Amino acid sequence: MKAFVHEAGKLKISEMQEPIAETGEVVITIRSAGLNRRDLYIPARRGEAAEALVLGSDGAGVIEAIGEGVTAFSVGDEVIINPALRWYDNSDAPPEGFDILGMPDHGTFAEKIAISAEQIEKKPAHLTWDEAAVLPLAGLTGYRALFTKGGLRAGDTVFIPGAGSGVATYLIAFAKNSGARVIVTSRSEEKRKQALELGADIALDTASDWQQELADETVDLVIESVGRATFNRSLSVLKKGGRIVVFGATTDDTIDLDLRAFFYGQYQLLGSTMGSREELRDMVAHVERYKTHPVVDTVFNLDDALSAFDYVEDSKQFGKVALRISE
Repeated sequence: MKAFVHEAGKLKISEMQEPIAETGEVVITIRSAGLNRRDLYIPARRGEAAEALVLGSDGAGVIEAIGEGVTAFSVGDEVIINPALRWYDNSDAPPEGFDILGMPDHGTFAEKIAISAEQIEKKPAHLTWDEAAVLPLAGLTGYRALFTKGGLRAGDTVFIPGAGSGVATYLIAFAKNSGARVIVTSRSEEKRKQALELGADIALDTASDWQQELADETVDLVIESVGRATFNRSLSVLKKGGRIVVFGATTDDTIDLDLRAFFYGQYQLLGSTMGSREELRDMVAHVERYKTHPVVDTVFNLDDALSAFDYVEDSKQFGKVALRISE
């Protein structure tokens, strides 16, 4: 089968052996896969590792074979893949044994994948293949950060720096579905416009004076994923006693924090990573209830995966990028 792999320090299309369904597994013919920023970091982490690894955490497709012991699914079922491996029940932190699909396990940038039946869910019927493929990782990440960790309630105001990321588009949609007020930022005028069209109430220029612009707003919750470039600016617009949830750091892993100002402000700082199967199922139910459609910016064919990587590396997208694997 054809796959996009990292092998001996290089990214390339390669022929890989077709998988088979072992006990408790299914084989899925992948229709479309979602590209995440995580995929961009894996080559550097693996270095010159000689063994070919199929990249990709997100995907959607059709079950073509079932291993012994699988009873909840049938051949022909349309499914999405849960990339949060072996994290079944909601908990304060991932359990021992948690990994994300796509390293060290083979991922979704291939024509087929064998995976535990515990890691799949029925595809929401209202979604296209490309929409379904980009839903699990970013949608689950946003759902846990917003609701499980952030405790968002109807009437709250949530502040989201970096409006164009895939997770941010889910945050906007989920928060608006839940009756919250949404404020976002972006350097790009076009992305600010798109965020407003998606439902954001206010879209600020990243270079503007946030405190001045939001002087009449009460921000209950901040969802941060940028890092050093925005963290303290985000904290400065959060109400005293408010909550700030961090799920990523695209600019820098470290920040300078004024501890005295932080504890006097009674702020609540929470970390968040991906989420459990329980939360994924809640997220899918939310998407089905509100007929939410993921924002798919661009779809590349599998053969053009390198171009897709460059596109995401340059942060050109508003929303998600998909790789079309098969029709």
